[in-house]
Amino acid sequence: MDGVNLHDWAAFAIRWLHVITAIAWIGSSFYFIALDLSLRKAPGLPEKAHGEEWQVHGGGFYHITKYLVAPERLPEHLTWFKWESYATWLSGAAMLMVLYWAQAELYLIDPAKVELSTWAAVLISALSLGIGWVIYDRLCKSRLGENPTTLMLLLFALLVVMAWGYDQVFTGRAALLHLGAFTATIMTANVAMIIIPNQRIVVADLKAGRTPDPKYGKIAKLRSTHNNYLTLPVVFLMLSNHYPLAFASRYNWLIAALVFLMGVTIRHFFNSSHAGKPKPWWTWGATVALFLGIVWLSSLGTQRLEGEADLTAREARLTADPHFEAVRDIVAGRCSMCHAAEPSWEGLATAPKRVVLESDAQIARHAREIFLQAGLTDAMPPGNVSYIEPEERATLRAWFDSAGRG
Repeated sequence: MDGVNLHDWAAFAIRWLHVITAIAWIGSSFYFIALDLSLRKAPGLPEKAHGEEWQVHGGGFYHITKYLVAPERLPEHLTWFKWESYATWLSGAAMLMVLYWAQAELYLIDPAKVELSTWAAVLISALSLGIGWVIYDRLCKSRLGENPTTLMLLLFALLVVMAWGYDQVFTGRAALLHLGAFTATIMTANVAMIIIPNQRIVVADLKAGRTPDPKYGKIAKLRSTHNNYLTLPVVFLMLSNHYPLAFASRYNWLIAALVFLMGVTIRHFFNSSHAGKPKPWWTWGATVALFLGIVWLSSLGTQRLEGEADLTAREARLTADPHFEAVRDIVAGRCSMCHAAEPSWEGLATAPKRVVLESDAQIARHAREIFLQAGLTDAMPPGNVSYIEPEERATLRAWFDSAGRG
């Protein structure tokens, strides 16, 4: 088992963990938003109770009562919903490090935009994630905290500016993923820095026999509502790296902006429905219009093709290797019908994953993917449609083993 195999399995394991924890976080978040909005006043509620909800699941009935501040007596068993959020962020940060920091030359740095060393790119990546939280938190704690609509508009403006900024520095793939991580950092910081500490203050007051201040619940509710509207766009941004029409579009930052608006329209429909209000069906028309705008933007042109910059030291070593001439012939004969600037394979408008393998630089830049997808495994070409031979796969492995490691 070599380093490349271990790295790929580590990335897979971390991604699996990230998806599992994200499901847990999003599921609990959506459930509690729906529960909160569906609470109803009823005769006989306990003192200080805000509302109740009856639910049925798994053959049993559940009677849920919410207190705006807290009950008179603090229950012995109290469940805190926090680790779903923390684990999602931590696993996402680990995945960012394993995939984008450890392979910065391939996935993070775009020499045609900005010439960056690996360490400079990683430093920008890491520091940028915290900037949003600092700005957002100060806005929330200012007088704007009393004006939720204005606050949301300013948050939207911040996200659009960051989308544009990331695209000026990183590859399109990295730009959208970093925007998702930037937004997720705000969301998790809301939980860790505001929501949970405020709940701890309330619990401490109850234990000390003091009446908790309702402001702490109000502040936490504002941050929780923001998280609710940001969830769906973050999921889109995390999936975007699989779809070049999103990340490789010339206007990928505008696409991201429209996705945030779609998150608002979709959640507004469900939030209104859960609250028992008339269903705002117009939101689906608005969502479709926004999505069509995204499709249109993606058709206006793509970013620069990968691999047009000068060869890096590693790429120069790969192209100078004795196996490279044979590798070039294999790629041209078995891969170029799909992985070209203008694919000849029927039904393909762009190269899969935006990976173009026409020049020596492009082949060298994607050496690791060629090794994993077509050398070590038979994932590519799909169904072996171009009939790549076992000896050719052996040549791809020998090339990477000779010049691609390290």
